[in-house]
Amino acid sequence: MVVKVYGPTYGSPKRVLVCLIEKEIEFETVDIDLFKGENKEPEFLKLQPFGSVPVIQDADYTLYESRAIIRYLAEKYKDQGTELLGKTIEEKGLVEQWLEVEAHNFHPPIYDLVINVLFAPLTGAPSDQKVIEQSDQKLVKVLDVYEERLSRTKYLAGDFFSLADLSHLPFGHYLVNQTGRGNLVRERKHVSAWWDDISNRPSWKKVLQLYKYPV
Repeated sequence: MVVKVYGPTYGSPKRVLVCLIEKEIEFETVDIDLFKGENKEPEFLKLQPFGSVPVIQDADYTLYESRAIIRYLAEKYKDQGTELLGKTIEEKGLVEQWLEVEAHNFHPPIYDLVINVLFAPLTGAPSDQKVIEQSDQKLVKVLDVYEERLSRTKYLAGDFFSLADLSHLPFGHYLVNQTGRGNLVRERKHVSAWWDDISNRPSWKKVLQLYKYPV
C-alpha cells in the first residue's frame, strides 16, 4: 500500500517525508495550501480536526502529528530501510529523550522565529520583536547543550543516525538557511559538523528537491 501524506511543502510534513524515504516506503502527496485556508475546509477537518499538517493515511489508518507519525512508520516498517529507533532498550530510550528535547526545547523558539521573521511579512501581520529576541536567547542556550552532547557522540542518541536527528531537519533548515541565523550553528564546531552530516543525507536532499518550502 502507498502512504498518503497531506501538506508536503511545509516544515512539519517534511519530517514525515524524510522518514518515509529513509524507510524506503512508497508514498504519494496531497497539496494543502495553508495560505488559502484549505486546512480549514470540512473535508480536511474530518482528517485533522485541528486543521494542521501533516496527516497520513496508511490504507484505512489515519494519523496526524508529525512526531507520532515518524514513530509509527519507524516501528511498523522496522524491518526495511534505515534503522531509526535504536537497537537496544538503552538506545531507544536516548532516541526518545532527544526527540522530546527537539519537540520541547529546539523546535519552539525556531517556530516562533519562522512565524515572526518569515511568515508575518507575507501575511501583513506585525513581527513581535520581543519574541524574536527571546527566541534567539533560548536557542543559544539549547545549542550550547547540543554542542556539549555532540562533542561526545556523532549523533544525538549515540553513534547512529536516528529519529532524534531526523526530526531536526525541517526547522533546522529554516534556522540555517532562511532566518539569517546560520551563525548559531556554525559557531559551534560539533553542532555544525552534525548539521552538515544530517542535512547532506540523500533522503533530505530528495525532499528538498521534490518539495520546495513555501517561503
